[in-house]
Amino acid sequence: MADTADDLSTPLGQKTLRRKRRIRLPFTGLQALAVALGLFLAAFAGFALFGDNPLGGEPMARVAIQQGKAGSEAVPRPAHGAEQGSKPPKETKEAAPGEQHTVTIIDGSSGTRQSVVVGTAEPATESGGAQPAMMAGINEHLLEKSRYGLIPTVADGLKPFTVYAADADRAKAAKMPVVAVVVGGLGVGAAKTTEAIMKLPGAVTLAFTPYGADPGKLAERARAQRHEIFLQVPMEPYDYPDNDPGPQTLLATLGPEQNLDRLYWHLSRLQGYAGIANFMGARFIATDTVMQPIMREAGKRGLGFFDDGSAPRSVAAQLAASQGTPFAKGDVVIDAVPTAAEIDHALAKLEGIAKERGFAVGTASALPVSIERIGVWTRALESHGIMLVPLTTAMLKSKSGS
Repeated sequence: MADTADDLSTPLGQKTLRRKRRIRLPFTGLQALAVALGLFLAAFAGFALFGDNPLGGEPMARVAIQQGKAGSEAVPRPAHGAEQGSKPPKETKEAAPGEQHTVTIIDGSSGTRQSVVVGTAEPATESGGAQPAMMAGINEHLLEKSRYGLIPTVADGLKPFTVYAADADRAKAAKMPVVAVVVGGLGVGAAKTTEAIMKLPGAVTLAFTPYGADPGKLAERARAQRHEIFLQVPMEPYDYPDNDPGPQTLLATLGPEQNLDRLYWHLSRLQGYAGIANFMGARFIATDTVMQPIMREAGKRGLGFFDDGSAPRSVAAQLAASQGTPFAKGDVVIDAVPTAAEIDHALAKLEGIAKERGFAVGTASALPVSIERIGVWTRALESHGIMLVPLTTAMLKSKSGS
């Protein structure tokens, strides 16, 4: 009947077009996409929860460790940044059997790099590097073993401070104003360290950081040129970790045992130094509770302590006095402005302090302009009625109150 009606209403000569029924789905395309996305997320979560990768995709480092003859393993410790809870290192190389290789570790959070020696060719320290060998001209009785290597000690009534102090005419120094100059930051950069060793007078004290490929070898060369040496110990500055002195930095947030353990690592890096000095450390050296054990340890091991003067609130002077530790503090940063004119002005200021007080101590880095101007200045110093002396001589004069 419906077909008849359609035929009657259709114009003559044209066929009837029948309508096709449209199939409707029970959901929209957007709903289908949402369901598919949900299934993907559920599958990913299941893999993360029940998979056998406990790091969940974090970057990993793999280091091949070969067993030594005695059956022990040398296990490299993480970089300094990793000790502070940063991500695992991203990059490493494998050590072949019986060989040593340098592993470059990149801190995943800060991007800082550190080279660590691994392998079994030499006994390894617990920080991953080989234990430094004993330097020439060192009194073996003034050394004791630590888990990191040899560190200074007192023996037979002798102290490193007196044994390794550079020669000086102290009778003459007691009668006239004296100036000591400490050039620091050495040991990292063999070229600049060698230039300071060879071009500066022997009475200039050289301070070495514990870093570098072989700071002991350079320190040994410095002592052969009659330079007195000090060891700079990295300490926490106020803007740490944005400003990071380096691995094994002494921190105000650590307990005494941890900081002393880090101190032993630094002490083991070379020998023959008369004392220690702060390397940076404005926060640490101004915190009485963390400085006390360090100053006590310096005195116990027969070392002097030099405060470079960079921390206005330093408590080092008071603590050294209470421990009877030989002490001096920097008065003038000679190359704060590293130009010849400004360096000459700072050296003149140092002379003025020495004439007024009887002694003065200047600090500098091993910049070529600094080395050149200090060298020129020292040659004319005695004609100004002032004597250039090693730091230990200035410390003793300071203690005598002259």
